[in-house]
Amino acid sequence: MKLLVKNLDIASRGVLLNRADARSIGVLDGDRVQVMNQKSGVSVAAFVETTSTITPQGTIGVYRFTNDRLHLDDGNEIEVREAARPASLDFVKKKMDGGKISKEEMLTIIKDVVSEDLSSAELTAFIIASYINPLDMDEVEHLTRAMVETGEHIKFSSRPIVDKHSIGGVPGNKISLLVVPIIAASGLKIPKTSSRAITGAGGTADLMEVVANVEFSAAEVQKMTEKVGGVIVWGGATNIAPADDRIIIQEYPFKIDARGQMLASVMAKKFAVGANLVVIDIPVGQNTKVASMQQGRKLAREFIELGERLNMRVECALTYGDIPVGRSIGPKLEVIEALRVLEGSTEPNSFIQKSLSLAGIALEMSGKAARGTGMDMAQDILRKGKALEKFRQIIEIQGGDPNVKSDDIIPGEHQFVVNAPSSGYVIEMNNQSLITLARIAGAPHDPGAGILLHAKKGNLIKTGEPLFTIYAERSWRLQKAIEDGRRLMPILVEGMLLDRVPSLSEY
Repeated sequence: MKLLVKNLDIASRGVLLNRADARSIGVLDGDRVQVMNQKSGVSVAAFVETTSTITPQGTIGVYRFTNDRLHLDDGNEIEVREAARPASLDFVKKKMDGGKISKEEMLTIIKDVVSEDLSSAELTAFIIASYINPLDMDEVEHLTRAMVETGEHIKFSSRPIVDKHSIGGVPGNKISLLVVPIIAASGLKIPKTSSRAITGAGGTADLMEVVANVEFSAAEVQKMTEKVGGVIVWGGATNIAPADDRIIIQEYPFKIDARGQMLASVMAKKFAVGANLVVIDIPVGQNTKVASMQQGRKLAREFIELGERLNMRVECALTYGDIPVGRSIGPKLEVIEALRVLEGSTEPNSFIQKSLSLAGIALEMSGKAARGTGMDMAQDILRKGKALEKFRQIIEIQGGDPNVKSDDIIPGEHQFVVNAPSSGYVIEMNNQSLITLARIAGAPHDPGAGILLHAKKGNLIKTGEPLFTIYAERSWRLQKAIEDGRRLMPILVEGMLLDRVPSLSEY
Protein backbone atom coordinates (compact mmCIF):
# COMPACT_ATOMS: atom_id res chain seq x y z
CA MET A 1 0.00 0.00 0.00
CA LYS A 2 1.24 3.51 -0.85
CA LEU A 3 0.85 6.12 1.92
CA LEU A 4 1.89 9.74 2.44
CA VAL A 5 4.42 10.54 5.18
CA LYS A 6 3.73 12.64 8.26
CA ASN A 7 6.83 12.82 10.49
CA LEU A 8 6.09 12.56 14.21
CA ASP A 9 8.65 13.72 16.78
CA ILE A 10 8.30 10.65 18.97
CA ALA A 11 11.52 9.06 20.27
CA SER A 12 10.65 5.52 19.27
CA ARG A 13 11.08 2.99 16.51
CA GLY A 14 7.68 2.64 14.85
CA VAL A 15 4.86 4.05 12.77
CA LEU A 16 1.29 5.22 13.42
CA LEU A 17 -1.32 3.89 11.00
CA ASN A 18 -4.95 4.77 10.59
CA ARG A 19 -6.93 1.69 11.70
CA ALA A 20 -8.62 1.40 8.31
CA ASP A 21 -5.23 1.36 6.54
CA ALA A 22 -3.91 -1.14 9.09
CA ARG A 23 -6.82 -3.49 8.30
CA SER A 24 -6.14 -3.16 4.59
CA ILE A 25 -2.46 -4.07 5.11
CA GLY A 26 -3.44 -6.87 7.49
CA VAL A 27 -1.71 -5.72 10.68
CA LEU A 28 -2.69 -4.95 14.28
CA ASP A 29 -1.05 -3.01 17.12
CA GLY A 30 2.29 -4.66 17.94
CA ASP A 31 2.75 -6.17 14.46
CA ARG A 32 5.46 -4.99 12.06
CA VAL A 33 5.36 -3.33 8.67
CA GLN A 34 8.10 -2.89 6.09
CA VAL A 35 8.47 0.79 5.15
CA MET A 36 10.39 1.63 1.98
CA ASN A 37 11.81 4.95 0.82
CA GLN A 38 11.37 4.36 -2.90
CA LYS A 39 13.81 7.12 -3.90
CA SER A 40 16.75 5.78 -1.88
CA GLY A 41 15.72 2.14 -1.83
CA VAL A 42 16.19 1.99 1.98
CA SER A 43 13.71 -0.30 3.71
CA VAL A 44 13.04 -0.52 7.46
CA ALA A 45 10.88 -2.78 9.60
CA ALA A 46 8.83 -0.76 12.10
CA PHE A 47 6.44 -1.55 14.95
CA VAL A 48 2.80 -0.66 14.37
CA GLU A 49 0.51 1.49 16.47
CA THR A 50 -2.94 2.47 15.25
CA THR A 51 -5.28 5.42 15.60
CA SER A 52 -8.66 6.48 14.25
CA THR A 53 -8.06 10.24 14.68
CA ILE A 54 -4.41 11.39 14.78
CA THR A 55 -3.38 10.01 11.39
CA PRO A 56 -6.00 10.26 8.62
CA GLN A 57 -6.57 7.46 6.15
CA GLY A 58 -3.92 7.43 3.42
CA THR A 59 -1.25 8.89 5.74
CA ILE A 60 1.40 7.17 7.86
CA GLY A 61 2.95 8.76 10.94
CA VAL A 62 6.68 7.94 10.99
CA TYR A 63 8.44 8.08 14.38
CA ARG A 64 11.80 9.81 14.76
CA PHE A 65 14.05 6.76 15.21
CA THR A 66 12.49 5.07 12.18
CA ASN A 67 12.98 8.18 10.07
CA ASP A 68 16.62 8.45 11.19
CA ARG A 69 17.18 5.54 8.80
CA LEU A 70 14.68 6.45 6.07
CA HIS A 71 15.28 10.25 5.76
CA LEU A 72 11.71 11.01 4.70
CA ASP A 73 10.08 14.43 4.34
CA ASP A 74 6.44 15.23 5.05
CA GLY A 75 4.34 14.43 2.01
CA ASN A 76 6.70 11.80 0.56
CA GLU A 77 4.93 8.76 -0.86
CA ILE A 78 6.19 5.44 0.48
CA GLU A 79 5.41 1.74 0.10
CA VAL A 80 4.13 0.00 3.26
CA ARG A 81 3.73 -3.78 3.50
CA GLU A 82 3.20 -6.34 6.22
CA ALA A 83 6.55 -7.57 7.58
CA ALA A 84 7.43 -11.05 8.75
CA ARG A 85 8.05 -11.54 12.47
CA PRO A 86 11.76 -12.04 13.27
CA ALA A 87 13.01 -15.59 13.79
CA SER A 88 14.42 -14.54 17.16
CA LEU A 89 10.88 -14.59 18.60
CA ASP A 90 10.76 -18.34 18.03
CA PHE A 91 13.98 -18.69 20.02
CA VAL A 92 12.60 -16.52 22.82
CA LYS A 93 9.52 -18.74 22.91
CA LYS A 94 11.80 -21.77 23.03
CA LYS A 95 13.44 -20.37 26.19
CA MET A 96 10.02 -19.57 27.67
CA ASP A 97 9.18 -23.25 27.26
CA GLY A 98 12.37 -24.26 29.11
CA GLY A 99 14.47 -25.12 26.04
CA LYS A 100 18.19 -24.48 25.54
CA ILE A 101 19.30 -21.75 23.13
CA SER A 102 22.12 -22.56 20.71
CA LYS A 103 25.03 -20.28 19.86
CA GLU A 104 23.47 -19.27 16.52
CA GLU A 105 20.04 -18.68 18.08
CA MET A 106 21.52 -16.50 20.83
CA LEU A 107 23.44 -14.44 18.27
CA THR A 108 20.22 -13.94 16.29
CA ILE A 109 18.41 -12.71 19.41
CA ILE A 110 21.18 -10.29 20.40
CA LYS A 111 21.55 -8.95 16.85
CA ASP A 112 17.83 -8.12 16.92
CA VAL A 113 18.23 -6.51 20.35
CA VAL A 114 21.04 -4.25 19.11
CA SER A 115 19.27 -3.34 15.88
CA GLU A 116 16.07 -2.69 17.91
CA ASP A 117 14.12 -5.22 15.89
CA LEU A 118 12.59 -6.53 19.12
CA SER A 119 10.00 -4.42 20.92
CA SER A 120 10.32 -3.63 24.62
CA ALA A 121 7.71 -6.29 25.38
CA GLU A 122 9.54 -8.91 23.30
CA LEU A 123 12.90 -8.13 24.93
CA THR A 124 11.24 -8.27 28.35
CA ALA A 125 9.88 -11.71 27.46
CA PHE A 126 13.45 -12.91 26.78
CA ILE A 127 14.69 -11.44 30.08
CA ILE A 128 11.87 -13.00 32.11
CA ALA A 129 12.24 -16.34 30.32
CA SER A 130 15.96 -16.37 31.20
CA TYR A 131 15.10 -15.44 34.79
CA ILE A 132 12.51 -18.20 35.24
CA ASN A 133 14.50 -20.78 33.22
CA PRO A 134 18.10 -19.82 34.10
CA LEU A 135 20.77 -19.90 31.39
CA ASP A 136 23.27 -22.74 31.75
CA MET A 137 26.98 -22.03 31.29
CA ASP A 138 26.90 -22.85 27.57
CA GLU A 139 24.10 -20.31 27.09
CA VAL A 140 25.94 -17.76 29.26
CA GLU A 141 29.01 -18.15 27.04
CA HIS A 142 26.86 -17.81 23.91
CA LEU A 143 25.26 -14.63 25.33
CA THR A 144 28.64 -13.17 26.29
CA ARG A 145 30.16 -13.79 22.86
CA ALA A 146 27.04 -12.46 21.10
CA MET A 147 27.17 -9.26 23.16
CA VAL A 148 30.81 -8.74 22.18
CA GLU A 149 30.31 -9.62 18.51
CA THR A 150 27.47 -7.10 18.09
CA GLY A 151 29.50 -4.15 19.41
CA GLU A 152 32.90 -2.49 19.11
CA HIS A 153 36.12 -4.12 20.36
CA ILE A 154 39.42 -2.78 21.63
CA LYS A 155 42.68 -4.55 20.83
CA PHE A 156 45.88 -3.45 22.55
CA SER A 157 49.29 -4.14 21.08
CA SER A 158 50.67 -5.49 24.35
CA ARG A 159 49.49 -7.42 27.37
CA PRO A 160 48.55 -7.83 30.16
CA ILE A 161 45.37 -5.73 30.17
CA VAL A 162 43.78 -5.54 33.62
CA ASP A 163 40.18 -4.84 34.58
CA LYS A 164 38.08 -4.96 37.73
CA HIS A 165 34.39 -5.04 38.42
CA SER A 166 32.09 -5.01 41.43
CA ILE A 167 28.71 -6.71 41.05
CA GLY A 168 27.22 -3.91 43.17
CA GLY A 169 24.56 -3.79 45.83
CA VAL A 170 26.64 -1.89 48.40
CA PRO A 171 26.32 1.91 48.75
CA GLY A 172 29.43 4.06 48.60
CA ASN A 173 31.44 1.48 46.62
CA LYS A 174 33.78 4.06 45.10
CA ILE A 175 36.83 1.78 44.98
CA SER A 176 37.49 2.18 41.23
CA LEU A 177 38.62 5.75 41.93
CA LEU A 178 41.52 4.26 43.90
CA VAL A 179 42.03 0.90 42.20
CA VAL A 180 42.34 2.25 38.63
CA PRO A 181 45.05 4.88 39.35
CA ILE A 182 46.98 2.48 41.60
CA ILE A 183 47.07 -0.19 38.86
CA ALA A 184 47.87 2.34 36.12
CA ALA A 185 50.62 3.87 38.29
CA SER A 186 52.26 0.44 38.50
CA GLY A 187 52.77 0.46 34.72
CA LEU A 188 49.79 -1.75 33.81
CA LYS A 189 46.94 -0.81 31.47
CA ILE A 190 43.37 -0.70 32.82
CA PRO A 191 40.65 0.60 30.45
CA LYS A 192 37.81 0.82 33.00
CA THR A 193 34.40 1.09 31.36
CA SER A 194 31.79 1.72 34.04
CA SER A 195 28.05 1.98 34.45
CA ARG A 196 25.77 4.76 35.51
CA ALA A 197 23.52 4.02 38.47
CA ILE A 198 20.15 2.48 37.67
CA THR A 199 18.97 1.44 41.13
CA GLY A 200 21.92 2.79 43.15
CA ALA A 201 22.90 6.25 44.38
CA GLY A 202 25.93 6.56 42.11
CA GLY A 203 27.62 4.38 39.52
CA THR A 204 31.34 4.74 38.90
CA ALA A 205 30.62 6.73 35.73
CA ASP A 206 28.38 9.12 37.71
CA LEU A 207 31.22 9.66 40.19
CA MET A 208 33.92 10.21 37.58
CA GLU A 209 31.68 12.70 35.77
CA VAL A 210 32.04 15.03 38.78
CA VAL A 211 35.67 15.69 37.77
CA ALA A 212 35.92 14.75 34.07
CA ASN A 213 34.08 13.80 30.90
CA VAL A 214 33.09 10.13 30.71
CA GLU A 215 31.58 9.78 27.22
CA PHE A 216 34.10 8.56 24.66
CA SER A 217 34.21 6.20 21.69
CA ALA A 218 35.98 2.85 21.89
CA ALA A 219 38.82 4.25 19.74
CA GLU A 220 39.26 7.19 22.12
CA VAL A 221 39.28 4.84 25.13
CA GLN A 222 42.07 2.83 23.52
CA LYS A 223 44.11 5.91 22.64
CA MET A 224 43.78 7.44 26.13
CA THR A 225 44.64 4.15 27.85
CA GLU A 226 47.73 3.73 25.68
CA LYS A 227 48.86 7.24 26.66
CA VAL A 228 48.29 7.34 30.45
CA GLY A 229 47.66 3.70 31.36
CA GLY A 230 44.04 3.94 32.43
CA VAL A 231 40.65 5.59 32.05
CA ILE A 232 37.34 5.60 33.90
CA VAL A 233 34.57 6.09 31.34
CA TRP A 234 30.90 5.34 30.80
CA GLY A 235 30.56 2.08 28.88
CA GLY A 236 27.21 3.13 27.39
CA ALA A 237 28.89 5.74 25.18
CA THR A 238 31.47 3.37 23.70
CA ASN A 239 29.17 0.98 21.79
CA ILE A 240 30.98 -1.83 23.63
CA ALA A 241 28.47 -4.65 24.26
CA PRO A 242 25.54 -2.32 23.39
CA ALA A 243 22.95 -5.06 24.01
CA ASP A 244 23.78 -4.91 27.71
CA ASP A 245 22.38 -1.42 28.30
CA ARG A 246 19.19 -2.31 26.43
CA ILE A 247 18.72 -5.41 28.58
CA ILE A 248 19.42 -3.52 31.81
CA ILE A 249 16.82 -0.86 30.97
CA GLN A 250 14.15 -3.55 30.60
CA GLU A 251 15.25 -5.31 33.80
CA TYR A 252 14.93 -2.15 35.86
CA PRO A 253 11.13 -2.11 36.48
CA PHE A 254 11.28 -5.68 37.81
CA LYS A 255 14.37 -5.01 39.99
CA ILE A 256 15.91 -8.27 38.76
CA ASP A 257 19.49 -9.15 37.87
CA ALA A 258 19.34 -12.69 36.49
CA ARG A 259 22.52 -14.63 37.25
CA GLY A 260 23.27 -15.63 33.65
CA GLN A 261 22.67 -12.16 32.27
CA MET A 262 24.79 -10.61 35.03
CA LEU A 263 27.71 -12.96 34.27
CA ALA A 264 27.47 -12.18 30.56
CA SER A 265 27.04 -8.44 31.17
CA VAL A 266 30.21 -8.20 33.27
CA MET A 267 32.42 -10.49 31.21
CA ALA A 268 31.33 -9.21 27.79
CA LYS A 269 32.56 -5.72 28.65
CA LYS A 270 35.86 -7.04 29.96
CA PHE A 271 36.35 -9.29 26.92
CA ALA A 272 35.49 -6.47 24.51
CA VAL A 273 38.16 -4.13 25.94
CA GLY A 274 40.80 -6.81 25.56
CA ALA A 275 41.24 -7.59 29.26
CA ASN A 276 42.95 -10.88 30.06
CA LEU A 277 43.35 -10.38 33.84
CA VAL A 278 40.12 -9.59 35.69
CA VAL A 279 39.37 -9.07 39.39
CA ILE A 280 35.72 -9.43 40.41
CA ASP A 281 34.46 -7.94 43.69
CA ILE A 282 31.51 -9.92 45.11
CA PRO A 283 30.09 -8.14 48.18
CA VAL A 284 28.35 -10.58 50.51
CA GLY A 285 25.74 -9.57 53.06
CA GLN A 286 22.10 -9.59 54.08
CA ASN A 287 21.10 -6.58 51.96
CA THR A 288 23.35 -7.24 48.95
CA LYS A 289 22.85 -9.26 45.76
CA VAL A 290 24.68 -12.21 47.36
CA ALA A 291 23.35 -13.12 50.80
CA SER A 292 25.83 -15.81 51.93
CA MET A 293 29.43 -16.92 51.50
CA GLN A 294 28.17 -20.17 49.96
CA GLN A 295 26.31 -18.24 47.25
CA GLY A 296 29.34 -16.00 46.79
CA ARG A 297 31.70 -18.93 46.22
CA LYS A 298 29.27 -20.46 43.71
CA LEU A 299 29.09 -17.19 41.77
CA ALA A 300 32.87 -16.85 41.91
CA ARG A 301 33.32 -20.33 40.40
CA GLU A 302 30.94 -19.36 37.58
CA PHE A 303 32.89 -16.16 36.83
CA ILE A 304 36.13 -18.14 36.81
CA GLU A 305 34.69 -20.85 34.53
CA LEU A 306 33.31 -18.26 32.10
CA GLY A 307 36.71 -16.55 32.10
CA GLU A 308 38.41 -19.83 31.20
CA ARG A 309 35.99 -20.31 28.30
CA LEU A 310 36.93 -16.83 27.06
CA ASN A 311 40.68 -17.34 27.67
CA MET A 312 40.68 -14.77 30.48
CA ARG A 313 42.17 -15.28 33.94
CA VAL A 314 39.65 -14.30 36.61
CA GLU A 315 40.03 -14.07 40.38
CA CYS A 316 37.18 -13.14 42.71
CA ALA A 317 37.22 -11.40 46.07
CA LEU A 318 34.34 -12.05 48.47
CA THR A 319 34.05 -8.80 50.43
CA TYR A 320 32.03 -7.67 53.45
CA GLY A 321 28.86 -6.05 52.16
CA ASP A 322 26.62 -5.53 55.19
CA ILE A 323 27.53 -1.84 55.53
CA PRO A 324 28.49 0.95 53.11
CA VAL A 325 32.05 1.30 51.87
CA GLY A 326 33.49 4.37 53.59
CA ARG A 327 31.23 7.09 54.94
CA SER A 328 29.85 8.77 51.81
CA ILE A 329 26.97 7.90 49.47
CA GLY A 330 26.29 10.00 46.36
CA PRO A 331 28.53 11.28 43.51
CA LYS A 332 30.15 14.45 44.91
CA LEU A 333 30.42 13.14 48.47
CA GLU A 334 32.11 9.94 47.26
CA VAL A 335 34.54 11.81 45.00
CA ILE A 336 35.48 14.10 47.91
CA GLU A 337 36.22 11.04 50.05
CA ALA A 338 38.26 9.35 47.29
CA LEU A 339 40.31 12.48 46.58
CA ARG A 340 41.07 12.93 50.28
CA VAL A 341 42.46 9.41 50.43
CA LEU A 342 44.53 9.99 47.30
CA GLU A 343 45.75 13.25 48.88
CA GLY A 344 46.97 11.36 51.94
CA SER A 345 44.08 10.83 54.35
CA THR A 346 44.21 7.53 56.28
CA GLU A 347 40.43 7.36 56.78
CA PRO A 348 37.99 5.74 56.20
CA ASN A 349 39.74 2.45 56.75
CA SER A 350 37.04 0.25 55.17
CA PHE A 351 37.32 2.11 51.86
CA ILE A 352 41.13 2.11 51.83
CA GLN A 353 41.58 -1.53 52.84
CA LYS A 354 39.06 -2.82 50.31
CA SER A 355 40.62 -0.80 47.48
CA LEU A 356 44.16 -1.89 48.37
CA SER A 357 43.10 -5.53 48.63
CA LEU A 358 41.56 -5.59 45.15
CA ALA A 359 44.40 -3.61 43.59
CA GLY A 360 46.84 -6.00 45.28
CA ILE A 361 45.15 -9.04 43.72
CA ALA A 362 45.52 -7.47 40.26
CA LEU A 363 49.18 -6.63 40.88
CA GLU A 364 49.88 -10.23 41.92
CA MET A 365 47.96 -11.67 38.95
CA SER A 366 50.04 -9.56 36.57
CA GLY A 367 53.34 -10.55 38.12
CA LYS A 368 54.09 -7.00 39.27
CA ALA A 369 54.04 -8.26 42.85
CA ALA A 370 54.86 -11.62 44.38
CA ARG A 371 52.10 -13.69 45.92
CA GLY A 372 51.03 -12.13 49.23
CA THR A 373 52.79 -8.78 48.60
CA GLY A 374 50.33 -7.08 46.23
CA MET A 375 48.49 -5.16 48.92
CA ASP A 376 51.76 -3.78 50.30
CA MET A 377 52.78 -2.65 46.82
CA ALA A 378 49.39 -0.99 46.29
CA GLN A 379 49.72 0.78 49.64
CA ASP A 380 53.19 2.00 48.73
CA ILE A 381 51.90 3.44 45.42
CA LEU A 382 49.12 5.21 47.30
CA ARG A 383 51.33 6.49 50.18
CA LYS A 384 53.98 7.93 47.85
CA GLY A 385 51.41 9.96 45.90
CA LYS A 386 51.87 8.00 42.66
CA ALA A 387 48.16 7.09 42.54
CA LEU A 388 47.16 10.77 42.96
CA GLU A 389 49.55 11.78 40.18
CA LYS A 390 48.10 9.10 37.90
CA PHE A 391 44.51 10.05 38.76
CA ARG A 392 45.28 13.64 37.79
CA GLN A 393 46.63 12.41 34.44
CA ILE A 394 43.44 10.41 33.89
CA ILE A 395 41.28 13.43 34.77
CA GLU A 396 43.27 15.64 32.39
CA ILE A 397 43.14 13.27 29.43
CA GLN A 398 39.37 12.95 29.95
CA GLY A 399 38.96 16.73 29.75
CA GLY A 400 38.82 17.62 33.44
CA ASP A 401 40.89 19.90 35.66
CA PRO A 402 43.93 17.89 36.83
CA ASN A 403 44.51 20.33 39.70
CA VAL A 404 41.13 19.70 41.33
CA LYS A 405 41.30 19.09 45.07
CA SER A 406 38.83 17.52 47.46
CA ASP A 407 38.07 20.93 49.00
CA ASP A 408 37.08 22.30 45.57
CA ILE A 409 34.05 20.00 45.33
CA ILE A 410 30.97 21.35 47.08
CA PRO A 411 28.07 19.00 47.91
CA GLY A 412 24.39 20.03 47.97
CA GLU A 413 23.69 23.29 49.80
CA HIS A 414 20.56 21.94 51.55
CA GLN A 415 21.49 19.75 54.51
CA PHE A 416 19.85 18.04 57.47
CA VAL A 417 21.63 16.27 60.33
CA VAL A 418 19.92 13.21 61.78
CA ASN A 419 20.87 12.78 65.43
CA ALA A 420 20.76 9.66 67.58
CA PRO A 421 17.45 9.49 69.49
CA SER A 422 19.07 7.40 72.24
CA SER A 423 22.47 6.31 73.48
CA GLY A 424 23.86 2.93 72.52
CA TYR A 425 25.74 1.04 69.86
CA VAL A 426 24.89 1.24 66.15
CA ILE A 427 23.55 -2.28 65.65
CA GLU A 428 22.24 -2.18 62.08
CA MET A 429 22.77 -0.30 58.81
CA ASN A 430 20.31 -1.11 56.04
CA ASN A 431 22.05 -0.71 52.69
CA GLN A 432 18.86 -0.62 50.66
CA SER A 433 17.28 2.00 52.90
CA LEU A 434 20.42 4.15 52.70
CA ILE A 435 20.44 3.90 48.89
CA THR A 436 16.72 4.71 48.74
CA LEU A 437 17.17 7.72 51.01
CA ALA A 438 20.09 9.05 48.93
CA ARG A 439 18.03 8.65 45.76
CA ILE A 440 15.07 10.45 47.34
CA ALA A 441 17.47 13.32 48.13
CA GLY A 442 18.31 13.44 44.41
CA ALA A 443 21.33 11.18 43.82
CA PRO A 444 22.72 10.41 41.31
CA HIS A 445 20.98 12.88 38.95
CA ASP A 446 21.73 15.70 41.40
CA PRO A 447 25.45 14.97 41.95
CA GLY A 448 25.59 17.01 45.17
CA ALA A 449 22.87 14.91 46.81
CA GLY A 450 23.60 11.99 49.10
CA ILE A 451 24.37 10.89 52.63
CA LEU A 452 27.43 11.38 54.83
CA LEU A 453 27.66 8.85 57.66
CA HIS A 454 29.00 10.02 61.04
CA ALA A 455 28.68 6.62 62.76
CA LYS A 456 28.96 3.06 61.50
CA LYS A 457 28.00 -0.36 62.76
CA GLY A 458 29.54 -1.12 66.15
CA ASN A 459 30.20 2.52 67.07
CA LEU A 460 29.05 3.77 70.48
CA ILE A 461 26.96 6.91 70.14
CA LYS A 462 25.26 9.18 72.67
CA THR A 463 21.81 10.78 72.54
CA GLY A 464 21.86 13.84 70.28
CA GLU A 465 25.11 13.00 68.51
CA PRO A 466 24.94 12.98 64.70
CA LEU A 467 24.20 9.68 62.93
CA PHE A 468 24.27 10.98 59.37
CA THR A 469 23.73 14.11 57.28
CA ILE A 470 21.43 14.22 54.25
CA TYR A 471 22.57 16.50 51.40
CA ALA A 472 20.36 17.79 48.59
CA GLU A 473 20.57 20.36 45.81
CA ARG A 474 16.87 21.22 46.09
CA SER A 475 14.99 22.05 49.26
CA TRP A 476 11.88 20.05 48.35
CA ARG A 477 13.98 16.93 47.82
CA LEU A 478 15.60 17.38 51.22
CA GLN A 479 12.20 17.74 52.87
CA LYS A 480 10.98 14.56 51.15
CA ALA A 481 14.11 12.70 52.28
CA ILE A 482 13.60 13.85 55.88
CA GLU A 483 10.00 12.64 55.85
CA ASP A 484 10.80 9.28 54.25
CA GLY A 485 13.86 8.80 56.47
CA ARG A 486 11.59 8.42 59.49
CA ARG A 487 9.87 5.51 57.74
CA LEU A 488 12.99 3.88 56.27
CA MET A 489 15.03 3.93 59.52
CA PRO A 490 18.32 3.20 57.68
CA ILE A 491 20.39 3.14 60.88
CA LEU A 492 19.37 1.52 64.16
CA VAL A 493 20.87 2.34 67.53
CA GLU A 494 20.56 -0.10 70.43
CA GLY A 495 17.41 0.72 72.38
CA MET A 496 15.63 2.68 69.62
CA LEU A 497 11.85 2.43 69.56
CA LEU A 498 10.89 0.60 66.35
CA ASP A 499 7.11 0.92 66.52
CA ARG A 500 4.23 1.78 68.82
CA VAL A 501 1.15 -0.44 68.90
CA PRO A 502 -1.78 1.22 70.73
CA SER A 503 -4.35 -0.66 72.77
CA LEU A 504 -7.64 -1.62 71.11
CA SER A 505 -9.47 1.03 73.14
CA GLU A 506 -7.51 3.75 71.34
CA TYR A 507 -8.70 2.77 67.86
